[in-house]
Amino acid sequence: MDPKPWLHPAPTYFPLETFWDTDDDSPGPRCGHTLTAVAPTKSHGPRLVLFGGATAIEGGTSSGIRLAGVTNSVHSYDVLNKKWTRLLQFYTVIALKLPILLGNRMLIYENYFRMRPAGEAPSPRAAHAAAAVGTMVVFQGGIGPAGHSTDDLYVLDLTNDKYKWHRVVVQGQGPGPRYGHVMDLVAQRYLVTFSGNDGKKVLSDTWALDTAQKPYQWLKLNTEGDKPSARMYATACARSDGMFLLCGGRDTSGTPLDDAYGLMMHKNGEWEWTLAPGVSPSSRYQHAAVFVGARLHVTGGALRGGKMVDGEASLAVLDTAAGVWLDRNGLVTSSHNSNNEKMDDESLELMRRCRHATSSVGSRIYLYGGLRGDLLLDEFLVAENSPFHSDANNPGITSERCSSMTSPKTNLCPFDPISHDEGHESPLSVDKESSQTMVEAKAAHSTWHAAAQAHIGTPMVTSQAAGMSLEGGDKRGDVHLHPRAVVIAREAIGNLGGLVRQLSLDHFENESRRMMPFPHDMSHPAAKRFMRQKSPQGLHKKVISTLLTPRNWKPPVDRTFFLEAYEVGELCDTAEQIFIQEPTVLQLKVPVKVFGDLHGQFGDLMRLFDEYGFPSSAGDITYIDYLFLGDYVDRGQHSLETITLLLALKATFYLHLILIQYPENIHLIRGNHEAADINALFGFRLECIERMGENDGIWAWQRFNQLFNNLPLSALIEDKIICMHGGIGRSIHLVDQIEKIERPITMDAGSVVLMDLLWSDPTENDSVEGLRPNARGPGLVTFGPDRVTDFCRRNKLQLIIRAHECVMDGFERFAHGQLITLFSATNYCGTANNAGAILVIGRGLVVVPKLIHPLPPPLEPETNPQQVPEHNWMQELNNQRPPTPTRGRPQPDQDRTSLAYI
Repeated sequence: MDPKPWLHPAPTYFPLETFWDTDDDSPGPRCGHTLTAVAPTKSHGPRLVLFGGATAIEGGTSSGIRLAGVTNSVHSYDVLNKKWTRLLQFYTVIALKLPILLGNRMLIYENYFRMRPAGEAPSPRAAHAAAAVGTMVVFQGGIGPAGHSTDDLYVLDLTNDKYKWHRVVVQGQGPGPRYGHVMDLVAQRYLVTFSGNDGKKVLSDTWALDTAQKPYQWLKLNTEGDKPSARMYATACARSDGMFLLCGGRDTSGTPLDDAYGLMMHKNGEWEWTLAPGVSPSSRYQHAAVFVGARLHVTGGALRGGKMVDGEASLAVLDTAAGVWLDRNGLVTSSHNSNNEKMDDESLELMRRCRHATSSVGSRIYLYGGLRGDLLLDEFLVAENSPFHSDANNPGITSERCSSMTSPKTNLCPFDPISHDEGHESPLSVDKESSQTMVEAKAAHSTWHAAAQAHIGTPMVTSQAAGMSLEGGDKRGDVHLHPRAVVIAREAIGNLGGLVRQLSLDHFENESRRMMPFPHDMSHPAAKRFMRQKSPQGLHKKVISTLLTPRNWKPPVDRTFFLEAYEVGELCDTAEQIFIQEPTVLQLKVPVKVFGDLHGQFGDLMRLFDEYGFPSSAGDITYIDYLFLGDYVDRGQHSLETITLLLALKATFYLHLILIQYPENIHLIRGNHEAADINALFGFRLECIERMGENDGIWAWQRFNQLFNNLPLSALIEDKIICMHGGIGRSIHLVDQIEKIERPITMDAGSVVLMDLLWSDPTENDSVEGLRPNARGPGLVTFGPDRVTDFCRRNKLQLIIRAHECVMDGFERFAHGQLITLFSATNYCGTANNAGAILVIGRGLVVVPKLIHPLPPPLEPETNPQQVPEHNWMQELNNQRPPTPTRGRPQPDQDRTSLAYI
């Protein structure tokens, strides 16, 4: 019998001995050890290497015990053959069969000769750190019977099954002796270590060693961003795209921590810490964590005084793609299980432990040992976390599973081959054959597949339900709206991530009251594809570093815009060249985040980025595309920031050469306010003049509008979802009609198709069919659910996503769910008090709404003298030209000036 696969996102663990036979070489009870997955070689499958730890305890209570029996033994677990082998003392090299004559019977006596691995082994130690480098394992630090271990690196080389130890003495200053620290290999090249205790104090320093540079030398990192506080007994694991994620730990006062930080190295060589969104379900230390895809699985841990983390908190998952912590049902963490389902008590009890170790091979997570109270554990547990893996007898990744890797093989090599010095083999070097072996092995061993094991915060189902083929192809399922929307609580101010929750769509009275009931078959597969970002350069880097600060952005006290007019021109020149090369109807693949109207409300864009991920190497740009549906300018106070940042993310300009940064990741289409005759009246022109001066402002405004004339007009996602700004109106029956619109195009020369595409709206609700006059002005129409159904049928589409109208919940369904209106700006024009939303579409075509509520109004200046009020010219303008009423509200009288309701 084999272990059952887990249900997301947290596993149900089973004692491995229950199902798989073990032998006398099993490690036995221990804690404070490491468990590291080693890539397969040509002659051997994937292995787990367990090293060191304490095999006994002394003392009385759980808060007063002392570890004893610290060892330097090494055990290897063969994942395919399900067998432990002890490596440090002896290992099998040959089997000798001797015939023995017993009476008239001949018996064969089989004897195994064993020998020590070559090289100098590390001293006995616990609370050390380990990391896999291809087919080698590197150990550093720890504490043993003689005190702190040295800071030398010890490398166990398993290449070609030779089992050889190397001791690497690193020149110059390094981390020094320490224990309770973390270490992992980042970007397949850099050994990174952080925190720990040097016997005198708890540390907060970060060190990196480049395995491709000789002589080996530790570099103390002068990191940027929000640096983690001093801590020990934290966990850290490197995501396959190069992010080093730190989770929890214990601070200098012994208080358990509940935060998480990501460390990334930019292409320019700078390292930056970023505080991860959200707060974990429980503070903890001496826990274990491992990545599977984009999800960090956290198990067990201790609280203050050594008490074990228990209950549902003993299993926690951080979805780094969605930026939220999940409960065992794949839902955003709340104070209780929103499904009201009883947790698996047996599985949760198994996770009541600390000082254990975990590792992953493919989609499976392995856990060994640990401490529960004053009891040392020898349980070996396994959990499954993949909908694509059907062969439980073979937990390794087969060649078919990894054949869809799109990254070049050179990027998968743990480090570049290094020449040998004077014939002496460098312990961190590989020859050409071994290098190629590790390239293939790393591809198989990596938890990041193009077939995707990264998720977007939605539950997963079996491979059959997901419509996935294990032969390598993936068949897209139907589009589904997820039954729950992710919500940032209204009262959450500052660190909003602490109040993330999910609500059933039935809870959104405003959103659901205008759509007739319609049954949906909800399924929940989701995954992401790997995309590499280009190096940031030049002008756009200035824009991004100034504006892309989701957690710390504040409106500028001085309204003067930070770019000169010529810089605006350069940015527009670069972006325009990219837009010209793109089709009128973009062809996109999932996963993708879709944004509705922003209307210059840059603070809302930053809040959405902060809560649900942002397009940066420190965010989620390598996992997911971003699609913006127009109306970037007008109405709000910061149209310049909004459009400038989006253009900078789209492209870069450097040394008069056009270098693309995120062209396949950031997508902008045109809205009705991306037109000179409109944004001259509704605020953008006035903002440019006020913030850049009259001459420069008018020139910049004209240059932006020239760019707008080249924007794409629509986007198709997986040929099943069409996205546009307005709607299909009376004239659009086929997608081909949109594709035939030639750009550049101005609104005054636009066709009826263009006007419908950018200006039309759905009717009031599902009961109003056909075409009706639109209160926005003469010649404009609203279209009924019958038009939506007919358009989707003709074009073999399943969903229309459009923006253009303010909706109270940030999203609203229409035509039995075949159309969704999306609006991302909160409290539109300072009066609507509406929520803002984005839609996250996963690989399984599950559509997840994610919301933010409007912030409370700022304090009056006399109450808060430090606060400088925004200019009120935009509010006066909005009063003169009020926006179209929110959907569901009474429409304006037809005889009033139509432009006042755009």
